[in-house]
Amino acid sequence: MSAIACGIIIFAYLCGSVSSAILVCRIARLPDPRKYGSKNPGVTNVLRIGGRLTAASVLLLDILKGTLPVWLAYKLNITPLYVGLTAIVACLGHIYPIFFHFHGGKGVATALGAVAPIHWDLVGLLISVWLLTILLTGYSSLGSIVSAIISLFYVWWTKPQLTFPVATLACLILIRHQDNIRRLWRGKERKIWGKILKKKCDIKKNNNGQDD
Repeated sequence: MSAIACGIIIFAYLCGSVSSAILVCRIARLPDPRKYGSKNPGVTNVLRIGGRLTAASVLLLDILKGTLPVWLAYKLNITPLYVGLTAIVACLGHIYPIFFHFHGGKGVATALGAVAPIHWDLVGLLISVWLLTILLTGYSSLGSIVSAIISLFYVWWTKPQLTFPVATLACLILIRHQDNIRRLWRGKERKIWGKILKKKCDIKKNNNGQDD
């Protein structure tokens, strides 16, 4: 491994370790997402806590921290193996962030951003599948699970050279959603839209204007 490739991989992990959900919630004076709702510092939980604008900010930042190191690796002409490894490590940084005691999110948005510089078609497909699943079922977690599974077949069919990194990212996402899979099986998973407004009102009452 060259020094440049090694540096990019370390940079990818550090980028991934910056928890957008926690930082945005602190700036917006919202509850720590690790202590409220699903206790997951991710976009869906931030949507429940702070609404659409706050969640959109977290989504954009989570995507960018996956895209930036992979795009940089691609532009520096690092070998495809290490470009794929950069994508995986950025996602691992999001899931196990060194800056936040290794308690991170589930890696969906960061994985999506990491794939973007090398396979735009796959990104478009996954976003479409994720949105359609949510619209049909109301479950954000199910959208992520279905998208991860579909990504394996699509990348194998269109760009088989990317099968290893995409399969690894998909496996990481499925592992991180194992609790959601159990709740979905038991019919106890919470829908994304159902109680967002009620939860926002409860947060305001409970916090009574206090800072986190």
